[in-house]
Amino acid sequence: MEAQETLLRTVLGRFLVEADFISGRPHGTGHINDTFAVTCDLGGRRIRLLLQRLNTRIFLKPAELMRNIEAVTSHIRRKLEALGLPCSRRVLTLVQAREGGTPYVDDPVLGFWRCYVFIEGARTFDVIESPSQAFQAARAFGAFQGLLADYDGPPLHETIPAFHHTPGRLQRLLDAAARDPLGRAAGCAEDLAFARSRAPLAPVLADLQAAGAIPERITHNDTKLNNVMLDEETGEGVCVVDLDTVMPGLSLFDFGDMVRTACNPLAEDDPDVGGLEAREDMFMALAEGYLEGTGGALLAVERDLLVTAGQLLTYECGLRFLTDHLEGDTYFRIHRPGHNLDRARNQFALLRGLERQETGLRRRLSALPALAGGRS
Repeated sequence: MEAQETLLRTVLGRFLVEADFISGRPHGTGHINDTFAVTCDLGGRRIRLLLQRLNTRIFLKPAELMRNIEAVTSHIRRKLEALGLPCSRRVLTLVQAREGGTPYVDDPVLGFWRCYVFIEGARTFDVIESPSQAFQAARAFGAFQGLLADYDGPPLHETIPAFHHTPGRLQRLLDAAARDPLGRAAGCAEDLAFARSRAPLAPVLADLQAAGAIPERITHNDTKLNNVMLDEETGEGVCVVDLDTVMPGLSLFDFGDMVRTACNPLAEDDPDVGGLEAREDMFMALAEGYLEGTGGALLAVERDLLVTAGQLLTYECGLRFLTDHLEGDTYFRIHRPGHNLDRARNQFALLRGLERQETGLRRRLSALPALAGGRS
């Protein structure tokens, strides 16, 4: 603990923070980066900052990633100010480094770090507890996309190439199974068979995008529900966080990823998946919140594919977990042997549930006023 605090004190000193370090501790439950909440003294008043060490094994061009975040948050801040809305809790605020004129510190010994102002009075939830929370989170993600609809800044970098290219994800899994570097394929033969059986689902969105049927937008691309902060008093969706994968993408990627996290009645690593059914009340709350947040900007074809998006992103995440299991757990942080295999089986069980419930979900969606007409 002492070594950790020494590190955090040193890193904080590299940023333009005119406050005295008091303490720091790990924060959040992210799989990729190392995140710490740091408490400081500013003239007798305690403030908190968020320090994050980026995983540069995953994000190979972290400086480009940070330029994306700086461009996107600056655009959102300008839009909020133009609308007369407060910014301090509705968009992330980067702290500049003392040297280099950048919002990050890149040090060969310390690593690659960034610093945010901590958003107080709001929190994230690893497991969404109610449809109202799902609605608020989806509304915040929809509003985030809406605020970026007229983005006119520098072109955004692709921080992880082909991040949501599901056919590529499937092919990587099949390649990993063929190589079987750790001899794990035999232990998940049924899971691999299931993944192969759903292969026709993989190219659905990619093919539509290639045909120009659905538009490319600036999207978050990692819309786990714990990437939205909810106000502790009102429950309102306050701020979208974890912007590492903000880049060009599809609105349906964002909606689908919300479905796979909010509609699962279990934690995503729960190995006991017998009889798992997707939560329809959560799905409908997500749909209503997302449509309201985007302000009616989605095309009819995008709205018609909401159920498919939920199935596809659930399938894709299952592919990713299973691939990581076969390749040696090099991407997602694990806490026990077989952790990623449990995660994959959980996602595949949720996909089965979404398939069984597809007709009912489509029927309920068709009854929403926002789906009755609109742009085509």
